[in-house]
Amino acid sequence: MKQRKKRWTACAACSLLLAVLAGCSSAQNIVFDNNTEEHEPEIRLTMFGYKYEALNVAAIEDTLHSYMDAYPGVSISYDGIKGTEYFSVLEKRIATGNGDDIFMVDHERVLELGRQGKLADLSGLSTLDDFSDLAKSQMYADGTVDYVPTSISAFGLYCNTDLLKAHHQKVPENLEELETVCDYFVSEGITPIVANNDISLKTVAIARALFPIYREGDAAERIGAFNDGSSDLAEALRPGFALVEQMVKRGWVDPGTALNTEKTKDDLEQFAEGGQPFMLTGAWAVTRLRDLQPAFAFEVRPYPIFEDGSVLVINVDTRVSVNADSPHLEEAKQFVEYMTHKDVMWEFVESQSSFSPLKENRLAGDRAIQSIGPYLTNGRSVLGSDDNLKYPIWDITRQCIVGMLEGDGTQAAVSQMRGLLSAWKSAEIEGNIQ
Repeated sequence: MKQRKKRWTACAACSLLLAVLAGCSSAQNIVFDNNTEEHEPEIRLTMFGYKYEALNVAAIEDTLHSYMDAYPGVSISYDGIKGTEYFSVLEKRIATGNGDDIFMVDHERVLELGRQGKLADLSGLSTLDDFSDLAKSQMYADGTVDYVPTSISAFGLYCNTDLLKAHHQKVPENLEELETVCDYFVSEGITPIVANNDISLKTVAIARALFPIYREGDAAERIGAFNDGSSDLAEALRPGFALVEQMVKRGWVDPGTALNTEKTKDDLEQFAEGGQPFMLTGAWAVTRLRDLQPAFAFEVRPYPIFEDGSVLVINVDTRVSVNADSPHLEEAKQFVEYMTHKDVMWEFVESQSSFSPLKENRLAGDRAIQSIGPYLTNGRSVLGSDDNLKYPIWDITRQCIVGMLEGDGTQAAVSQMRGLLSAWKSAEIEGNIQ
């Protein structure tokens, strides 16, 4: 293997780059690149993403190393930004003609950038047949392949099993049991659920409202009715908003605290203190929670929010796209193809405590999330952000939940949802006309 010089810096180098391309940013930045000692590469690619955790970056670094060993004429560098600021910077880079060759996207950016013609068609990649039917149902939703997923993420109910045992309570497996245990802790002066201001309550709302559509087996048709307006998506979300309203009114979550709780950071610190039995957040955060060294045992379960059992919220996630305007389009596609080979992708999947989007049936190595694995195939899962839906439900629902944490009730949330959907549709029509 060729010896390489590696440069790894935090903040300084990347901040200078962002200041030039997108203005100042307070986000945490990580950047690294690799160069051969023997000669300068003929082609330099850049990759931009929102993965910054040490395990994730190490997996990305390994992929870049092995790719450059296989293709010595190409050099590729990666830099990442923590948090939602990533998407603002991504959009600014692309709008100013400074877009990276390869970048990570979410459902909303797939809709927006796809409409602008900024995403290269990846339908020619040789690895596409390796993806599962679930992944393909998302990747091919528009007829072309605008991205490839590198994981299936899950959202779960973290349970402090030691605290539950100390109070003679059990891990809830349905809505009635969740109500019982949460009401018990409220009676003891304990707010039972740690919730953040982003992915916690919106995933509960989406799951409660849309799981009936998925379990009936005609999800594509029902979602199509939302797209053409023959079915009211805002009204469909009503049962989800009603459950969130119940959770707030009964004291299961503290709305003021949740409004100021950053996902997979502040919430983990609160939960790690050990005083609350539950937390709602991404299953990928188990490693970060362990790093805080909580003095209790915990496990992650699907959401027990139905009378007949639990449901798992999943996303075909960590989506990677190629810039359609890249001066090295074929090489960028070649790298994406390389990173979606089974063994290469698995290291990245494992680093995120997630599940593989490929047909393979490898079990997640992390025991804390193994109990939710069967929900990927047992018919009790719901996509939090379905590509067949032509609205950015992930972000729109979050805005409605923020309103509820500020005091809105169910009807106000439904009305806000309807207005946000209408505004998105108008912007889409205007964009298509232009």
